[in-house]
Amino acid sequence: MYYPVYFILRGLSLLPLQLLYLLSDFIYVILYYLAGYRKDVVLKNLKIAFPEKSEAERKKIMKAFYHQFCDSFAEMIKIFSWNEKEICRRMKGNMEVINEWAGKEQSLQIVLGHYFNWELANLSWAANMQIPFLGVYAPLKNKTMDRIVRKLRSKTGTILIPANDFKRGFVQNMKKQYVLGLVADQNPRKLDNAWWMRFFGKAVPIVKGPAKASIARNTVVVYADFYKVKRGYYEYKMELITSTPAEFSEEELARLIIKKIEDSIRARPANYLWTHRRWKRAWKNEYAPFWIDTTPVPEEN
Repeated sequence: MYYPVYFILRGLSLLPLQLLYLLSDFIYVILYYLAGYRKDVVLKNLKIAFPEKSEAERKKIMKAFYHQFCDSFAEMIKIFSWNEKEICRRMKGNMEVINEWAGKEQSLQIVLGHYFNWELANLSWAANMQIPFLGVYAPLKNKTMDRIVRKLRSKTGTILIPANDFKRGFVQNMKKQYVLGLVADQNPRKLDNAWWMRFFGKAVPIVKGPAKASIARNTVVVYADFYKVKRGYYEYKMELITSTPAEFSEEELARLIIKKIEDSIRARPANYLWTHRRWKRAWKNEYAPFWIDTTPVPEEN
């Protein structure tokens, strides 16, 4: 099934982008007005994140989010036929923050959140980095789509490491200088290996990996923000967090990373993936030993 599906998607990618955006607008109407895809989750998340906003303001953010959500799929299809030059024209930024470390002793770690358009960011970064770029991905259950997505995400040179076999994949690539991209706002799979802190004022578990790994391996830590400038065009901003991670405690560095992500979301709320249940874990008193926020430990829900 791989080749039939791949060539269908490749054929769709040859359509003009404006036509694909018309398809995106049509899908938006279906998802938002007819199917109501995860609208309850999005509204709940926005109410948690922005209690100070009116219901009308939150619905405006929600509609803008669904438009970007649908556009991201249209752009992902177009990526099948975009060459490296076109990809880099569509996603621009200050890659010199990364490339100035090329040839030096330290490797780098980029931390980011679930922003649009992450597929385009991955491809643009790999094309412009002077250091090998490692990207972690979650394998899809459908083998055909997993193969297609892996082919797409690696087309400009990204070295993909499956999340379910990260240790082995990472060890194979850590012997030389690398840049590792890590999404830092995801829910930990296991709560017995997580910290807790406030994210938009509400207690959430956070993954330990980005902070612990950067200190253990003495990697340069860079925060990446990226966002739509206009339809079909994006910009990314790399910001050096530290080149001396050992000067931080693991908890301090984790708090700093999450604060950067929250600030980006507050600046551009519709740019964030609101359909995932970021606040699905309820706080319990038994988690108190893992509380790393500077604010008091919350009451049990």
